[in-house]
Formats: sequence, C-alpha cells, structure tokens
Amino acid sequence: MLLWINGPFGGGKTQTAHEIQRRLPGSVICDPEHAGFGLRRMLPPELRGDFQDLASWRQGVVEVLDLTLARHEGVVIVPMTVTDPDCFAETVGRLRELGHPVHHFSLLAERETVLRRLRERGFGQVLRYAGGKGAGLGRETWAVRRLDHCLERLREPEFAEHLWTDHSTVPKTADRIAVLAGLTLTPHRGGALRTRIRQAKVGVRHIRFD
Repeated sequence: MLLWINGPFGGGKTQTAHEIQRRLPGSVICDPEHAGFGLRRMLPPELRGDFQDLASWRQGVVEVLDLTLARHEGVVIVPMTVTDPDCFAETVGRLRELGHPVHHFSLLAERETVLRRLRERGFGQVLRYAGGKGAGLGRETWAVRRLDHCLERLREPEFAEHLWTDHSTVPKTADRIAVLAGLTLTPHRGGALRTRIRQAKVGVRHIRFD
C-alpha cells in the first residue's frame, strides 16, 4: 500500500509522514524530492526550474515506487506536493494503473495557518541569526509565492481525499489518515514538549539550501 500525502509547501506533509512512519512498524518513507533536487543540481543554474516539469523525474518516481511497492512488505509513505493534473496522472495515476493500492490525501489549511507554519518551521529565527537575515529562507519565500496556487488547485475533487488541518495536531492528522486507509498505528506517546522536540528534529533534517 502507498500513502501519498499531498498539500501546500509548509502544510505538514513531511511531519505527518514521519509521524505515521514512527507509529507504523515496517513502513518506509520514499521522498521524491531527493530525486528532484538531484536532477535539478545536474543542470546549470540558468536551466534550473521546477523539477516536476522533467519527464525523467515523473518516470523515475514511478519506477522507484513501483519497485519498492513490489518488493517491500510494509506501507510506503510519500510526502510530495503535486498540483498539476497531468503530473498527478503520470505519478499517482500511473501507480494505480500498475495495480498498486494508492491512498491519496491532500492536507489543507487556511492561508494564514500555512503562513504561520512556514514562519515557525526549520528554526528560521536561528538561521537568520547564524547566517544573516535571509539565510535558509529561500525555500520558504518560494513556498509563499506558490501558496495560493497550491491551495486553489488542491481543493479540486481530483485531489481528494481532503483533510483540513487548521485545528488538528500532527498526531491527530496521522490518526485520521490511518483510519481512512484501514491501518492501525501504535498509540501516540509523549507530552507536548516531547512532540515539539521530535518535530523540530524532523524540520531541521529537511532544511534545504538549494
């Protein structure tokens, strides 16, 4: 089974994916961004754009996930923003055509909620002090520019199932996904502080500077 967790940049995809993976024995996370940024770095700076426009990325994602789903016994979790219908058809749709059970979820929230999360994530304040006012914030700036487009597109029926997360914590969102996918997670343990520390570690590991 594949869980594809979609949503705007800063919408909680990665945190939710890691929460599910932590509480679902045998599950793995396969992040298509790794392939995308690798392909992007191969290009000279003037040719670098959205890696989802590259057919090699779309085809490569399907090939790798097809192989993983065929040979890995546990659930495969994919945190990835996809808002273009054609790209969605060539990735999520293609995996379904290959016979894999794919559960797709779009994590949605009001614009101000996502903006607040973008400001809070990745120790932005620490980065500003350590490397200058704009250090590490390029991706957040890009995410803000794309926010309205993402929220508008992902509300469309083709990107269901829709999960509104404004008033939901990451553990509760993970629980909702598990129920809808027919999975059973181990109980969420640890208080609010421990949860925030765990999520901060995930955020730091996923800070990108390119």
